[in-house]
Amino acid sequence: MYSAHARHRVTTGIAGLLIAGSGLLAAPSAYAAAPRPAVPADSAAGATSAASAAAPASAGQQTQATAEPQGRVVSRLPLTIREKATSNSRSLGTLQPGTVIWLHCKVVGQNVDGNKLWYLLGNGRPGYVAARYVQNLSAVPYCK
Repeated sequence: MYSAHARHRVTTGIAGLLIAGSGLLAAPSAYAAAPRPAVPADSAAGATSAASAAAPASAGQQTQATAEPQGRVVSRLPLTIREKATSNSRSLGTLQPGTVIWLHCKVVGQNVDGNKLWYLLGNGRPGYVAARYVQNLSAVPYCK
Protein backbone atom coordinates (compact mmCIF):
# COMPACT_ATOMS: atom_id res chain seq x y z
CA MET A 1 0.00 0.00 0.00
CA TYR A 2 2.63 2.54 1.07
CA SER A 3 6.14 2.60 -0.32
CA ALA A 4 9.04 1.58 1.86
CA HIS A 5 10.30 5.16 1.67
CA ALA A 6 7.03 6.56 3.09
CA ARG A 7 7.00 4.01 5.93
CA HIS A 8 10.61 4.88 6.74
CA ARG A 9 9.82 8.61 6.85
CA VAL A 10 6.89 8.05 9.22
CA THR A 11 8.91 5.75 11.48
CA THR A 12 11.84 8.17 11.56
CA GLY A 13 9.51 11.08 12.37
CA ILE A 14 7.86 9.22 15.24
CA ALA A 15 11.24 8.13 16.64
CA GLY A 16 12.45 11.74 16.51
CA LEU A 17 9.42 12.95 18.41
CA LEU A 18 9.86 10.26 21.06
CA ILE A 19 13.52 11.10 21.54
CA ALA A 20 12.84 14.84 21.70
CA GLY A 21 9.97 14.31 24.14
CA SER A 22 12.02 12.07 26.42
CA GLY A 23 14.59 14.85 26.79
CA LEU A 24 11.89 17.16 28.07
CA LEU A 25 10.71 14.57 30.58
CA ALA A 26 14.22 13.84 31.82
CA ALA A 27 15.15 17.50 32.18
CA PRO A 28 15.08 18.77 35.76
CA SER A 29 12.23 21.07 36.62
CA ALA A 30 12.97 24.77 36.54
CA TYR A 31 11.39 24.91 39.99
CA ALA A 32 13.55 22.19 41.55
CA ALA A 33 15.91 24.55 43.36
CA ALA A 34 13.65 27.60 43.60
CA PRO A 35 12.81 28.96 47.06
CA ARG A 36 9.34 28.44 48.50
CA PRO A 37 6.83 30.97 47.20
CA ALA A 38 5.02 33.32 49.56
CA VAL A 39 1.72 32.53 47.81
CA PRO A 40 -0.62 29.96 49.45
CA ALA A 41 -0.93 26.65 47.58
CA ASP A 42 -4.67 27.19 47.07
CA SER A 43 -4.19 30.30 44.95
CA ALA A 44 -3.85 30.09 41.18
CA ALA A 45 -0.11 30.78 41.26
CA GLY A 46 0.51 28.37 44.15
CA ALA A 47 -1.28 25.49 42.50
CA THR A 48 1.06 25.57 39.52
CA SER A 49 4.19 25.97 41.58
CA ALA A 50 3.56 23.39 44.31
CA ALA A 51 6.53 21.44 43.01
CA SER A 52 8.82 24.32 43.92
CA ALA A 53 7.35 24.53 47.41
CA ALA A 54 8.08 20.90 48.22
CA ALA A 55 11.43 20.67 46.44
CA PRO A 56 14.53 20.69 48.58
CA ALA A 57 16.07 24.12 48.82
CA SER A 58 19.75 24.91 48.92
CA ALA A 59 21.92 22.89 51.25
CA GLY A 60 22.23 25.88 53.57
CA GLN A 61 18.59 25.75 54.59
CA GLN A 62 18.84 22.39 56.34
CA THR A 63 21.78 21.36 58.49
CA GLN A 64 23.12 17.85 58.91
CA ALA A 65 21.43 17.54 62.32
CA THR A 66 17.98 18.44 60.99
CA ALA A 67 18.21 16.92 57.50
CA GLU A 68 15.11 14.95 56.56
CA PRO A 69 14.94 12.02 54.16
CA GLN A 70 14.32 12.76 50.51
CA GLY A 71 12.28 11.08 47.80
CA ARG A 72 11.77 11.39 44.06
CA VAL A 73 8.33 11.59 42.45
CA VAL A 74 8.06 8.61 40.07
CA SER A 75 4.48 9.04 38.85
CA ARG A 76 3.82 9.53 35.14
CA LEU A 77 1.49 12.46 35.77
CA PRO A 78 1.70 15.25 38.37
CA LEU A 79 1.32 13.78 41.86
CA THR A 80 -1.41 15.34 44.00
CA ILE A 81 -0.51 16.54 47.49
CA ARG A 82 -3.36 15.70 49.87
CA GLU A 83 -4.48 17.22 53.17
CA LYS A 84 -4.78 13.72 54.74
CA ALA A 85 -3.43 10.27 53.84
CA THR A 86 -6.30 9.47 51.47
CA SER A 87 -7.14 10.34 47.89
CA ASN A 88 -10.57 11.54 49.08
CA SER A 89 -9.10 14.47 51.01
CA ARG A 90 -8.63 18.01 49.74
CA SER A 91 -5.88 18.67 47.18
CA LEU A 92 -3.13 21.06 48.28
CA GLY A 93 -1.30 21.15 44.95
CA THR A 94 0.78 18.88 42.73
CA LEU A 95 4.36 17.72 42.28
CA GLN A 96 5.87 17.16 38.85
CA PRO A 97 7.40 13.76 37.98
CA GLY A 98 11.12 13.68 38.76
CA THR A 99 10.90 16.31 41.52
CA VAL A 100 13.06 15.54 44.57
CA ILE A 101 11.17 16.33 47.78
CA TRP A 102 11.77 16.33 51.54
CA LEU A 103 9.91 13.61 53.47
CA HIS A 104 9.21 14.10 57.20
CA CYS A 105 7.76 10.68 58.03
CA LYS A 106 5.37 7.96 56.82
CA VAL A 107 1.91 6.87 57.95
CA VAL A 108 -0.51 4.08 57.10
CA GLY A 109 -3.38 5.43 55.03
CA GLN A 110 -5.54 4.55 52.03
CA ASN A 111 -4.34 1.64 49.90
CA VAL A 112 -3.03 2.92 46.55
CA ASP A 113 -2.22 0.12 44.09
CA GLY A 114 -1.26 -2.26 46.91
CA ASN A 115 0.70 0.29 48.97
CA LYS A 116 -0.90 1.63 52.20
CA LEU A 117 1.93 4.03 53.08
CA TRP A 118 1.78 7.80 52.64
CA TYR A 119 4.58 10.31 53.21
CA LEU A 120 4.09 13.51 55.19
CA LEU A 121 6.05 16.16 53.32
CA GLY A 122 9.02 17.66 55.09
CA ASN A 123 10.78 21.02 55.22
CA GLY A 124 7.69 22.62 56.75
CA ARG A 125 5.48 21.83 53.73
CA PRO A 126 1.97 20.60 54.67
CA GLY A 127 0.39 17.59 53.02
CA TYR A 128 0.73 13.92 52.21
CA VAL A 129 1.68 12.04 49.03
CA ALA A 130 1.05 8.38 48.25
CA ALA A 131 4.25 6.38 48.76
CA ARG A 132 3.28 4.33 45.70
CA TYR A 133 4.46 7.22 43.53
CA VAL A 134 7.54 8.33 45.49
CA GLN A 135 10.90 6.54 45.51
CA ASN A 136 12.47 7.20 48.88
CA LEU A 137 16.17 8.05 48.53
CA SER A 138 16.87 7.27 52.19
CA ALA A 139 15.08 5.57 55.09
CA VAL A 140 11.87 7.32 56.15
CA PRO A 141 10.71 6.82 59.78
CA TYR A 142 7.11 6.27 60.82
CA CYS A 143 5.35 9.34 62.21
CA LYS A 144 5.12 9.46 66.01
